[in-house]
Amino acid sequence: MNSLTIKNLTKTYANGVQALSNISLEIENGMFGLLGPNGAGKSSLMRTIVGLQTADSGEIQLNGIDVLKNPMFIKEQLGFLPQDFGVYPKISAYDLLNHIAILKGVSNKKERKVQIESLLEKVNLSAQRNKEVHTFSGGMRQRFGVAQALLGNPKIIIVDEPTAGLDPEERNRFNGLLSEIGSERIVILSTHLVEDVRNLCSQIAIMQNGKVLAQGKPNDFVAELKGKIWRKEIQKEQLEHYKTNYNIIASHYIAGNLNIQVISNEFLPDFEEVNPSLEEVYFKTLNRVAL
Repeated sequence: MNSLTIKNLTKTYANGVQALSNISLEIENGMFGLLGPNGAGKSSLMRTIVGLQTADSGEIQLNGIDVLKNPMFIKEQLGFLPQDFGVYPKISAYDLLNHIAILKGVSNKKERKVQIESLLEKVNLSAQRNKEVHTFSGGMRQRFGVAQALLGNPKIIIVDEPTAGLDPEERNRFNGLLSEIGSERIVILSTHLVEDVRNLCSQIAIMQNGKVLAQGKPNDFVAELKGKIWRKEIQKEQLEHYKTNYNIIASHYIAGNLNIQVISNEFLPDFEEVNPSLEEVYFKTLNRVAL
């Protein structure tokens, strides 16, 4: 069992922006969802974990080793799939994986061959092994990205906004792959897409403005909102009235009509009760609505 422990991590940039404010997290094997809007501090946290930037204060330990003092330790255990995975032109999938494996320290040629062929099969790209990666579709490129992240059998994998731009079929296939690899190592999934986290992650943290607002099991958060989420269709000009008199956590259009979602412990006779989902948890948390 692998464990990543983050304690009181703080980072302020030279321009005065506090990117991380007293972050503390406990992460073990499995899929961990780091959820938050753009600018929440997710990328700053990941950059600090992998040693691309230093922290002002706090601790990060992987399996008991202080990685802020020993940044090479986590780099040797790490697989990383950034949001935009760049590839070399005019190089095949197999040759690019072989090149990356050498950079990762897999020096034995036979071992590299076995790993690469196994990973290409795992991500369903064996038939494309001799094709140039720059010709791949978005989904194929992301699956290739998983393969390169898994080279060297890392203990922790960080995946940044992995399904952006994928069509629904490729997104489902990619998420299934992530779920499969998450059983034997730590996989941190950083995203603003609630649906990806809901489908994949057994533990989550919701971030905003460099702070962790909530962390725990998605099912527990959803259960806490049972019987407390209400929906009503209103006219656009009524919105300010309802904002003044109710705790609105979200508003959106359904078939061209404005609907609001309200959180309340009390029965609301003019509203329809809604079965809560992680999306309601997310909006409640970001809007700092207390029950």
